[in-house]
Amino acid sequence: MASTLQGKRVAFLAADGVEEIEYVQPREAVENAGATAELVSLKSGSIQSFNHLDHSKTYDVDVTVDKADAAGYDALVLPGGVANPDFLRGDPDAVRFVKAFFDAGKPVGVICHGPWTLIEADVVRGRRITSWPTLRTDLTNAGATWVDEECVTDGNLTSSRKPDDLPAFCAAITKTFTTP
Repeated sequence: MASTLQGKRVAFLAADGVEEIEYVQPREAVENAGATAELVSLKSGSIQSFNHLDHSKTYDVDVTVDKADAAGYDALVLPGGVANPDFLRGDPDAVRFVKAFFDAGKPVGVICHGPWTLIEADVVRGRRITSWPTLRTDLTNAGATWVDEECVTDGNLTSSRKPDDLPAFCAAITKTFTTP
């Protein structure tokens, strides 16, 4: 793949319970495109990923969200999993970090249950978005227009529904993250 993201820094905000494939494949996609990826989380050390409901690998955290500055990144990815975004949306620093990307107009990619954190940051109102189907009511109640599509880009926000959508999601974020 061409080095379309050379010199870009991409934050991956995730916590224990992240769906492993939704973290690993997008990270590989942006790194293969030339970006530097960093795992931002709620605590130092490592986070526990899951393969559906089963424990999978752990991943080392690069920086804790209370120390992370959105200004130092070019883009943000919010992987899913059920527990991961629930932990993130309950953390004021994580919510602040996410909101800062939207306030700055920076590109954001989100998949599966990841939009829960976007709802908490109050950044989905008026947006067209997709997600895991059970988030439809949450997103609609937060003012978004929910659609059942493989991958949706609305301005600086790219969203997908599930692991099966990862090829389209990875291609879309690699493209949208090249935008200055």
